[in-house]
Amino acid sequence: MADILCGEDPEPSDRFPAGPLFVPVRPGPSGCVTRVFRTPLGDRTAVGFTSENRLIATLGPGQAWIRLAEPALRALTEPLGVTTVTLDPQFTAPATRPVNPVVPALPVRVG
Repeated sequence: MADILCGEDPEPSDRFPAGPLFVPVRPGPSGCVTRVFRTPLGDRTAVGFTSENRLIATLGPGQAWIRLAEPALRALTEPLGVTTVTLDPQFTAPATRPVNPVVPALPVRVG
């Protein structure tokens, strides 16, 4: 079994480039615009997904996306004051309405 040297492990806060990401975009006046999201604490964050399937599972099949390297995504969003990149987020907000609305049963008239 190989020994793991703690000095070689990166710190959790150390930046290291992610591979090419699937980045959600929306139409803008000059083409595609990177979507910016909010963290649970309300801070703005850029978002990238490590696979198309993860993007679709979170944002749905209709979400437009482009491929960007993580440094390119940072370069696009840093002038906007967005310094955080979140990889593979999962939404946790409650639904605005019931997913399967309960339809009350109509009273049955007998006779």
